[in-house]
Amino acid sequence: MKYLAAHFEIACMDDMMQIARDLLMDVAGEAGFESFEDTERGVDGYVQEQLFDRQLLDDGIASFPLDGVSIVYNINKVEDQDWNAVWEEQGFEPIDIDHRVVVYDAKGEVPQHDAGAVMIGIDARQAFGTGTHETTQMIIASLLDMQLEGKSVLDCGCGTGILSIAAAKCGATHCVGYDIDEWSVDNSRHNAQLNGVDMRVLLGDASVTATLNEKFDVVLANINRNILLADMPAFVGVMKEGGALILSGFYPSDTAMLCDKAATLGLTLTAQKSNGDWACLMFCK
Repeated sequence: MKYLAAHFEIACMDDMMQIARDLLMDVAGEAGFESFEDTERGVDGYVQEQLFDRQLLDDGIASFPLDGVSIVYNINKVEDQDWNAVWEEQGFEPIDIDHRVVVYDAKGEVPQHDAGAVMIGIDARQAFGTGTHETTQMIIASLLDMQLEGKSVLDCGCGTGILSIAAAKCGATHCVGYDIDEWSVDNSRHNAQLNGVDMRVLLGDASVTATLNEKFDVVLANINRNILLADMPAFVGVMKEGGALILSGFYPSDTAMLCDKAATLGLTLTAQKSNGDWACLMFCK
């Protein structure tokens, strides 16, 4: 999985800095960025190389919706070998989600946990998809509140496979995932095997749904807003009647646009939540 790291410098009055950061993350998120860290005078952001829309980013900065703010940035490639080596060496601390799910580094020991907690071991080959991100946690929390016994699940943009693994551990009996990145496909298969989960993983984008010849009880997608908008018709096309669609990977300010798109496809909003700067929506067909 090839990532780009961007360093954004923001020139503005000190009392405007946090507002400028928040707006910049909105702009960069639309251009494909999925993770951010505050710096002293700006933001560092990370984006998958194949998802980065530089023109959209430049246009968003040029029309930045806050007067008195100047933004410059530089972008560098994050070498796969170095990126993964750091995470392979350091791993990550166990992550507790609602005291009901614990995600832990599969290379270490199983941590102490509450009785009955769902345990998910992830091989920490990269930062994203280990359960640290709010979007992942919200989708997993949503799965915990569903009756998944005997259900089928499609994981769109499966990454490490953590969402399918969580669904299977909660009772789902048929899990399929796809991702555009070959490394993610291999990693999903690897993590599914580590957790004793039977998961079919395909290489490709939403167009692979046309080859599945089956419908799903639950469809999951933790991707940025623009891809969700473009791929939602494909998601709906493989949902069973009465099935659920759970979306995350976008900001609260994006929810109205996504809800409008869902309504045109015959979906009904059944739940929504937010965590920090991120949102999650659930629809029913």
